[in-house]
Amino acid sequence: MTSLRPLVAGNWKMNGLKSGLSEAQAVREAVSAAQSTCAADVMIAPPATLLMVMAEACRGGKLSFAGQDCHSKASGAHTGDVSAEMLKEAGASAVIAGHSERRADHAETDAVIRAKAEAAHRAGLAAIVCIGETLGERHAGLTLTVVSRQLKGALPDGATAQNTVVAYEPVWAIGTGLTPSIADVAEVHARIRADLTARFGANGTAMRILYGGSVKPDNAKALLSVANVNGALVGGASLKASDFLAILRAYES
Repeated sequence: MTSLRPLVAGNWKMNGLKSGLSEAQAVREAVSAAQSTCAADVMIAPPATLLMVMAEACRGGKLSFAGQDCHSKASGAHTGDVSAEMLKEAGASAVIAGHSERRADHAETDAVIRAKAEAAHRAGLAAIVCIGETLGERHAGLTLTVVSRQLKGALPDGATAQNTVVAYEPVWAIGTGLTPSIADVAEVHARIRADLTARFGANGTAMRILYGGSVKPDNAKALLSVANVNGALVGGASLKASDFLAILRAYES
């Protein structure tokens, strides 16, 4: 399906309590069961309150963890924020930067997201940098323009295939049940690949590009078979072990 090792990352968003970790255990067991046949890396981004306990519980396994956001500074007077270094210490190997909900709810700009990606690299974490257009921008025919602009502004110059993953998530498809057509996904991912290769050369060619936006068991196979789609950033479906496992089956070898 792809020449690059895919990544399927589950973003739990603001969901999950320690008392409900039985489902997290089920997710872990589902991932473990899938590893023998699933030709993909698997990652979960739980809320910060669960990151350490889940990472400890899964120590030594193949399931990796990410933070959902980080501050650009390593420490300081930033009440309520979490640094990339703190996430690293808690057991994360990556952090999401610039999810559309952060852009909308916290007015994050490409410059802010770029600084967070640089912070991730500083701490030894991979940055999963999110880009994507709104419904209004799509209707105006601006999808490719918006994606290229965000990619240019949000990715640090030091991005490599090892420390950076790009996630394309059309804002209008997140949590709505709507998805772009296969042709639309192919067109956007082809543009992202072209932009990455033009800027980063071989690193751009080898950088993984995930699709995110209402990825479900019934559409995963088709979406993950598209050229230049090297995995998925999964939202709600990652909260249920059976759904997440069904998505992973798209990569059964």
